[in-house]
Amino acid sequence: MKNILNLIFFLFTIVSTGIAQSKPSSLGGKIICVDAGHGGTALTDSYRVGPGGEREEWINLRVAKILQKKLEEKGANVLMTRTTDDTIALYRRAKIAVDNKADLFVSIHHNATADTKVNFPIIYFHGNGSENLAGVALGKELATTITKYLFEGNSPVSVTSDFTIFPKAGAQVLRGTYGIPAVLAEAAFFSNPDEEQKLKQENYNEKEAQAYIEALEAFFSKPIPKIIPENLKVSVTPFPAFQEAERMNETALRWHQDFEDGEALLKNHDTTSIRQAYDLFTRSARSFPDSYVAAECHANRAVLLRMMGKAEEAKQEELRVKEFYVKFAVNK
Repeated sequence: MKNILNLIFFLFTIVSTGIAQSKPSSLGGKIICVDAGHGGTALTDSYRVGPGGEREEWINLRVAKILQKKLEEKGANVLMTRTTDDTIALYRRAKIAVDNKADLFVSIHHNATADTKVNFPIIYFHGNGSENLAGVALGKELATTITKYLFEGNSPVSVTSDFTIFPKAGAQVLRGTYGIPAVLAEAAFFSNPDEEQKLKQENYNEKEAQAYIEALEAFFSKPIPKIIPENLKVSVTPFPAFQEAERMNETALRWHQDFEDGEALLKNHDTTSIRQAYDLFTRSARSFPDSYVAAECHANRAVLLRMMGKAEEAKQEELRVKEFYVKFAVNK
């Protein structure tokens, strides 16, 4: 009798597993363009390397190739913008997605800054949040899963417009694919020594790729939000920010200290404190415009501008916070 029960249990397990495995993925039949960021820049981009010698473009490509395999196992049709360590023009990367009518575009990146303690995910969508609803939704899904897989659910996270780092036009690959649900994801900071060592490991790259899979499946399992023409509803005044190489200087290193010092000065209401606080928030936001405190810097700038009698400038800052910085709770 015991042997018969064991056999029944064994057969039930096989059937249950088969049913689970045969459940169709929301990725089935989708055309996904996977863009491994950068490539072939070892001789030109000296800042794109971690303290232990690992280059960003190598990490990006490893994760992209693992993701390609996982997507194809789910039934997706995958377009790769590069499969080797070569330089591919940004417009060509976007063109691959557009010409092949991709259902989704994802650009895989990893980040660097002067502060080697920094390590958290940043996900960019293009343009204004109220217009690019699909990009925002995809960014939120991906921020949640990357935080889950790489940070055990315990990390600050930033989902932000690409206009925070490229104030005049945004990131070219996102601008070029606008109209397609798309994000550019900086999963972690290779400038952080501990994180760099993890990013060298293929099993860690596999965890990151799995985060992409879960986010994309979640995104396609719901109705796709709309994307309307950019700047149709609103236009935000550009705010100058440090570019990639500039983030490695001494000023950028003070990004969080400037924010904290500004917060302390907010307790005072004298003219000198107001001016100093405004300058500190400005410098922090400029040094690290996509950080998890940048939105607070701009919000505080808006308050201080109103105190200085500059209502129109304050409105632009309030609009920047609303359109460029996404507030949401990461599910742990």
